[in-house]
Amino acid sequence: MQTSFFQITSRTVVNYGAGSQSLLPKMVEGVGGKRVVLFADREVARSGIINQIKELFEAFQGDVQLVGIFEDIHEEAISETVNRCTRFFKESNGDSLVALGATGAIDTVKAVKWMVHKEIQDIREVGRITERWPEAQLIPIPHVAVPTLTGTGAEVTAVAMITNDEIGIKSSIYNSFVNPDIAILDPELTMFLSPEDIAFTGFTTLVNAIEAYFSPKANPMTDAYAQHAIRMIADHLSNAVLDGSNLEAKGNMQLASLMAKSAFMPIVNAIPIHNMALAYCGKFGVPQMLANAVLLPNVMETLDTFYLSRIQGFAQALGLADPSPHAKECLSQAVTFIRDLRKEIELPETLVGFDVNVDSMKDIISSVHNEPSGVHFEIPPDAVVKITSQIFDLSVNINQ
Repeated sequence: MQTSFFQITSRTVVNYGAGSQSLLPKMVEGVGGKRVVLFADREVARSGIINQIKELFEAFQGDVQLVGIFEDIHEEAISETVNRCTRFFKESNGDSLVALGATGAIDTVKAVKWMVHKEIQDIREVGRITERWPEAQLIPIPHVAVPTLTGTGAEVTAVAMITNDEIGIKSSIYNSFVNPDIAILDPELTMFLSPEDIAFTGFTTLVNAIEAYFSPKANPMTDAYAQHAIRMIADHLSNAVLDGSNLEAKGNMQLASLMAKSAFMPIVNAIPIHNMALAYCGKFGVPQMLANAVLLPNVMETLDTFYLSRIQGFAQALGLADPSPHAKECLSQAVTFIRDLRKEIELPETLVGFDVNVDSMKDIISSVHNEPSGVHFEIPPDAVVKITSQIFDLSVNINQ
């Protein structure tokens, strides 16, 4: 029985289902919004979805109007864009926020909400912020998120990850009330996605679920979310990627992502895959989702002792037909399953092509060890070298 302390918070109301986008104006009205400013990313702007959303507000009979649309948000939230969006919200005289798009749009709007509430002008002057209740109090700005990926999870989390474009470092705003009041998950809004988009977000969802399940801080609540997310990914990711018209598979990936992120965020502790991915992202500009997909099996193999104690439950969640009762062999079976799945959905196995060489190795070790995500679990230097040499296809002495 679990007797040690843990805390679970969930304050975002999730509306799920095909066609649920039609609820957006009513949802905004329900949380007190009247003058809505919509923030969307560039991919959404190219898709035509913004026109669908405009038509919903134009047809709505209630006392809600769309007073501004900002559609120039990057794939990831960037400080310069966050500042521009904050100014745009104020200039539009808005009273409520809608984020439409991928994680970049969702995290940008969280940061805008926080900045407006705190009366902050430049997010780059803030750094990393952690505000928990009771220090953190309700932010009375109506806020709805409408993700358009088959996986983000950002729509239910109380953190915004922001890249400081001046110094090239990711910082974060954690506030117990920065997450949206309402999230709308409509698989119909994912129909414009490429197979590659779905594959990368799907593997990132898998990484979130795995790091939650194997966390030393895991508890029965997070296990329930993480294990079921793993089951849903194993069952639906291939169909979502390979059959672009499969609305059911895409919807199930949206739900898996929500559950994986809900499990991951409360117990961020030992997260070696994220640790290395974020280090590569900051040092070499490797997209985080790409790094996640490439790193996942290599990290599990190299840091095998970290995963052995719970590997049987993980294998069961993956749906392995005949998992070995021996932990090391079971881990090997699970890693093979992950590699086969990655190959099936045509994700890369290496990061060859980025400007990385043997001479960079000491700097890479330093970057991994200095990355804040690795504070609770220091990856041994020889393991960093081994994994890095594998995924960048370098010939290197792991004892150097």
